[in-house]
Amino acid sequence: MWETLPNWFWIIYYLFLLTTLGTAIYSLAKNRNKILSILAIVFIIFIPIVSIVNSIDRAEGMDEFEYLVSQLQQGANWSIFTIIGYLYLLVWWGIFKVRGFRKI
Repeated sequence: MWETLPNWFWIIYYLFLLTTLGTAIYSLAKNRNKILSILAIVFIIFIPIVSIVNSIDRAEGMDEFEYLVSQLQQGANWSIFTIIGYLYLLVWWGIFKVRGFRKI
């Protein structure tokens, strides 16, 4: 049986993705940050898919995070894409808060 991250991590992770999806759709509906919102939605859809597909082949005894870090150290394209996507989603929240509160 493979290692996996604890359930509390997965709850926070998927809540983060769903909340980010909601804010991106909200911004898109309000015609704010159109391109940035679309990019956030694309990352929200593709990051989990890419991560799951590539994590299937991980070694026994390794959880998803350990495998991501090891693949990043080896320079795997999917891990670089995933890290860039996560960083963008964090930046998205900063942009959303700064631009969102300024227009209220």
